[in-house]
Amino acid sequence: MENIIYVIGHKSPDLDSVAGAISYANLKNKLENTEKYVPACAGEINLVTKFVLEKFGFPVPEILNAETAEVILVDHNDASQRFSESESVKIVEILDHHKFDFKSAEPITITVLPWGSSNSIIYKKYTENNIAIDKNLSGLMLSAILDDTVITKSPTCTEIDKKFITELSELSGIADWQSYGIEMFKKKSNVADKSADEIIKIDFKDFNFKAGKFGIGQVETVDLNEFNGREDELMTAVAGLKQKEDYAGVVLFITDIIQEGSKFFVAVDDSVKTEEALGAKLENGQVYIPGILSRKKQVLPKFTELFDN
Repeated sequence: MENIIYVIGHKSPDLDSVAGAISYANLKNKLENTEKYVPACAGEINLVTKFVLEKFGFPVPEILNAETAEVILVDHNDASQRFSESESVKIVEILDHHKFDFKSAEPITITVLPWGSSNSIIYKKYTENNIAIDKNLSGLMLSAILDDTVITKSPTCTEIDKKFITELSELSGIADWQSYGIEMFKKKSNVADKSADEIIKIDFKDFNFKAGKFGIGQVETVDLNEFNGREDELMTAVAGLKQKEDYAGVVLFITDIIQEGSKFFVAVDDSVKTEEALGAKLENGQVYIPGILSRKKQVLPKFTELFDN
């Protein structure tokens, strides 16, 4: 029996990381005429991922807890975001669209492109290799690109992503991809029954800066008013997480994709640098900033510049 190679996304998995694991494992198996590539998750999936997997008939990948395994990383490369930091986990390949921070004692295959979604990169590989994509897989990949590019509104979205959205919408039979994208985000922002701690962790990533460990979480919604009356609860949870897990800073921002702006909840040791990073003054650790839609392109670079130098 062939050795299994797991294809896995980052911790606090989002749709792009889960769909990327499924779509890339499928591609690798087809290219090599094998079944050794198996998609996996680094944690529990979120609401929109569950909705999309059910819609297109894909099972939820297993959560990988192995301390010894061969893996392909999709949608991440930073050690702080991996399912395991065990030295017995062998990374054999990386496919990503984020800033690169990786070292390896051995040469491996690395594909990193500055596009809006990992699934855009994977779709390109399907087309380059003339591998057919069925209707359901097309729908899955389309959903991931729409999610990561915020239905093309994110500044991370490129003309290539838009081209692939058009092609995948035709392959999947989803002609009105804008309306479908809004439907997805309504599922994603259904947080009425979630605690503040659960809301913070919906899409939360750790970053190791020279100033210490930072956690930056983002929640996307079609109506920021859904969170009215929960501001104090969310701020208390952000501050509590910082203290409990010894972060130098925790940032949560809730993005209204219709109004195109974000409400920030911030607990950081250095408030002066934080306000400089945000370009705005905080009031009780909170501020609304119009025009902010992307963690990767609009928030993380400034925090990296100020806290990692």
